Amino acid sequence: MSSFEAPISKRADKSGDFFRWQLSLYCCGTSGFAAALLQRAEVRPTHRQGGLLYRTRPEGGILIHETGTDKMAILDQFKLDGKTALVTGCRRGIGKGIALGLAEAGADIIGVSRSMESSGSEIEKEVVARGRKFKGYACDFADRKALYALIEQLAKDFPVIDILINNAGTILRKPAAEYPDEYWDTLMEVNLNSQFILTREIGKSMVERGHGKVIFTASLLTFQGGILVPGYAASKGGIGQLTKALANEWAGKGVQVNAIAPGYISTDNTAALRNDPVRNKAILDRIPAGRWGEPEDFQGMAVFLASPASDYVNGSVFTVDGGWMAR
Repeated sequence: MSSFEAPISKRADKSGDFFRWQLSLYCCGTSGFAAALLQRAEVRPTHRQGGLLYRTRPEGGILIHETGTDKMAILDQFKLDGKTALVTGCRRGIGKGIALGLAEAGADIIGVSRSMESSGSEIEKEVVARGRKFKGYACDFADRKALYALIEQLAKDFPVIDILINNAGTILRKPAAEYPDEYWDTLMEVNLNSQFILTREIGKSMVERGHGKVIFTASLLTFQGGILVPGYAASKGGIGQLTKALANEWAGKGVQVNAIAPGYISTDNTAALRNDPVRNKAILDRIPAGRWGEPEDFQGMAVFLASPASDYVNGSVFTVDGGWMAR
């Protein structure tokens, strides 16, 4: 028994619908013989189930299994052509890596950071070099008035934002018994409050349109407590719960809300750890991959969660950590 599989170009059935076909043929001969008969086979869908078309029929001693679908081909599902993505904290680090990944997948980028240049930034140059548009805005997420001013300006400049990447964040270290109110308040405002407000305002339009993607940057401290970072751990724990809460309300309205939890990544936020020989060794010894992560390691996950490929993914927190959480 030999088998032959071949993709068929899109054809129309009697209703005028177009489908992508995959035929599997089983015969008691060579696959060349099957191919010859395949060229003469007339494809006519007979029944649809779950978005697929099915038919099995004999022809010339061959059993032909036909499956058709009007869905995008799998690689096309990861394309972001024609989409606009807002990425906060994208001037450097993980945010920059994600922004460049989305641009390579076809999205135009709105970049927001505390010290973002209105034009001429390095991230703008790199996005434009990839053939996409870029618009930069400066905003201090610790300043509630500045945040609302940004939201108002974005509504004027970009009525449609398809993808929101909530990546802006900060970290302040001190023992819990010495942790000042100012540290706690700043962490909550930047890492949690501002992200909820921005998502609420942009998410309204996504819900009204019936489609959109929201991706938060969580942390390993969404799951663990950490050391000397009680405010950061609390804020990132909140991000994990906010991701689930919004997904519960918006998934049925066509808006997917998920989060990415980075492991130990080589960024400004982790410079103190990497410069501490004892802590650096302890961290590397636990990571199965044996290295610190790089901002580029987040591009694949971000493109997946921003694309139609993740349309049935809701309320999940995905670790990109070199295997840290598996230990």
